[in-house]
Amino acid sequence: MMDSASATGVLHPYWPRDLLIPTYVANDRSMSEILVFLFSVSGLFLLVTWLITGQKQAIGRLGTWRRLAVCWFAVCGFIHGVIEGWFSLYYDIIPGDQSFLSQLWKEYSKGDSRYIIADNFTVCMETVTAWLWGPLSLWTVFAFLTNKPYRFVLQLIISLGQLYGVVLYFYTEHRDGYSHSELGHPIYFWFYFVFMNVLWVVIPLMLIVDAWRQLAAAQTHTDNTKSHKSKRN
Repeated sequence: MMDSASATGVLHPYWPRDLLIPTYVANDRSMSEILVFLFSVSGLFLLVTWLITGQKQAIGRLGTWRRLAVCWFAVCGFIHGVIEGWFSLYYDIIPGDQSFLSQLWKEYSKGDSRYIIADNFTVCMETVTAWLWGPLSLWTVFAFLTNKPYRFVLQLIISLGQLYGVVLYFYTEHRDGYSHSELGHPIYFWFYFVFMNVLWVVIPLMLIVDAWRQLAAAQTHTDNTKSHKSKRN
């Protein structure tokens, strides 16, 4: 992708080409450095959580599916709380800032320039995600490790929130005609914009169905228990 000059003459790699970003400073870190950091730290959270969930708990060992679900929430805690939390705090200085996480967001913005211009929807959505779903994701990890009775309630709430957010994220860009990225670009559009966000469609959907089944089974058991007690009385 070639850089283009905005109305102020500042070169930038974002779409649409005439986007005004007067404070923009190009990254001094490469795409590979940024992606290696992101996937390495996410992988570390996944590995540590996988090892922890493999240990025998008071109720026995968690199954493979449940361990993967807990790992997902651990990675969500990191991404929502740290990476998206950074955006929610510093969105107004990111274009000219050279801190590592600001550079990460400038790199990602090649797939969605709404982040580099601090679009109102993006700022609001990421703020809610960072300060609500981030802490709740870590709480969910704790809830499953300690077998809390509300663990599937947390799973359902967070997954519904994530799904709702990403549906709005895609739909608002669709209504804008996918104008904030180079449509069809293999990295910036398909990998950054589509793949890295569609995960929050597929996985939360699976977890919503899982939580639905678990909570329905618990309610059925409660109803049956009450019915048996009523018959005895």
